[in-house]
Amino acid sequence: MEYSFHVYNALAETGLMMALKRCLKEGAPPVVLCIGSDLAVGDSLGPVTGTLIKRRGEAEGYVYGTLKNPVTAREVKYVENFLRKTHPSSPIVAVDAAVGEESDVGLVKLVDSPLKPGAGANKRLGKVGDISILGIVARKSAFSYSLLNLTRLNVVYAMAEIIAGAISSLSCRTLPKIVNN
Repeated sequence: MEYSFHVYNALAETGLMMALKRCLKEGAPPVVLCIGSDLAVGDSLGPVTGTLIKRRGEAEGYVYGTLKNPVTAREVKYVENFLRKTHPSSPIVAVDAAVGEESDVGLVKLVDSPLKPGAGANKRLGKVGDISILGIVARKSAFSYSLLNLTRLNVVYAMAEIIAGAISSLSCRTLPKIVNN
């Protein structure tokens, strides 16, 4: 199942929260894995989202990947193993920036399947997570990596606020207390 919300849609945060609730099964609380780096604005969606979730303090849950302690695409295979061992029965919600069609730029997409980080930059890295939240920050081209450096911080930050707000708004029954890592 796939859900899409435009960054400038006033109901995007609420829609994303409802889609997350629908995709998360009752049971173990989810872990939020925010992937990216602050070295390129377009790739910083994950760490900015993780930082906002932790700063809000409203959400309860496990969050990995912040501006202070980023989790990059290269580290995903190690982190995936760590998360599966540390939180064996918890679903993993992976958050990352992505490139897409020109018409998709500005969309926040939720997909109930694993995320493949680095795919837009033609990197062959392993899949991670059970549920993916992707922010389409630039159009896909042969120069996708350089386009990530030209992405507007305003778009990335607006997407991060929507994603962090949706995760923070999930019911306390769904998520455990936030753990600082």
